[in-house]
Amino acid sequence: MAKELADKAKEAFVDDDFDVSVDFYSKAIDLDPNCAEFFADRAQAYIKLESFTAEAVADANKAIELDPSLTKAYLRKGTACMKLEEYRTAKTALEKGASMAPSESKFKKLIDECDFQITEEEKDLVQPVPSTLPSSSTAPPVSELDLTPAAKYRHEFYQKPEEVVVTVFAKGIPKQNVNIDFGEQILSVVIDVPGEEAYYLQPRLFGKIIPDKCKYEVLSTKIEIRLAKADIITWASLEHGKGPAVLPKPNISSEVSQRPAYPSSKKVKDWDKLEAEVKKQEKDEKLEGDAALNKFFREIYQNADEDTKRAMSKSFVESNGTVLSTNWQEVGTKKIESTPPDGMELKKWEI
Repeated sequence: MAKELADKAKEAFVDDDFDVSVDFYSKAIDLDPNCAEFFADRAQAYIKLESFTAEAVADANKAIELDPSLTKAYLRKGTACMKLEEYRTAKTALEKGASMAPSESKFKKLIDECDFQITEEEKDLVQPVPSTLPSSSTAPPVSELDLTPAAKYRHEFYQKPEEVVVTVFAKGIPKQNVNIDFGEQILSVVIDVPGEEAYYLQPRLFGKIIPDKCKYEVLSTKIEIRLAKADIITWASLEHGKGPAVLPKPNISSEVSQRPAYPSSKKVKDWDKLEAEVKKQEKDEKLEGDAALNKFFREIYQNADEDTKRAMSKSFVESNGTVLSTNWQEVGTKKIESTPPDGMELKKWEI
């Protein structure tokens, strides 16, 4: 029966009816969940539907787990990862498949494409966020809590300069029922306990990681995953595309602020009093033009609630500094396009 469903899935695939193909493969997998071929073929249908992360990559990984010698599973994973621009992860999978099928030309062609893209990526430089933004406007939350009702287990994360720690609160899960895979910018967590609905956490990550340095531990009350950052930047969220990256502030040596006190006949200065006086002068200072406008916006930001701050940050960053809105309900659900002043033209600079 499972084979008949798989045959119908292949017919639908040939007819470019990929949704129907996925449906038939899913029914076949329900009847025979240990068939690696079904997962590899469903991964191909998902690739056609452009469902790469949680579906195509997950199915390819499952096929590899069930049958490590199935070369087309590595091809599916490599293809899906390339669509996600995860070229190093794709290359690793493709090289593994090529080692088992050296005569298959598809592997070499895709590996060459990965090498080219990796070389191009290495030319890119990390660009800091605009310095004209208030310093606190781009500061992301240190942790994130997922309370999606559909999620079987909740998860959260916190970060350090060199790593991100993800915790999945799954209690009493046997280690053999946990499958975790790391990609260049992919985390795949699958908890599959017999008799229960499987749990999937498979986001495309906010930033790139170093898979070989990532690790995880299954504890009695949770699963703790440590992701080694490829770049020392602050993640605005766990998932890709949810806010701008922030470069860490330089670490100012404590030697500067903790000056040694030497015996002196000079009168000791009250530095706290001087600082307060400087702040008062800045507050009372009469500014004009752009300086006055910038001061006005800073004061709005400092005294605003969280929604207003989010609205200001989002509108300013997404519009490349041409729009500044305080209405989160207006800007929170859409991308803010750049709007240059009248008589001026927006140009995109290529570095």
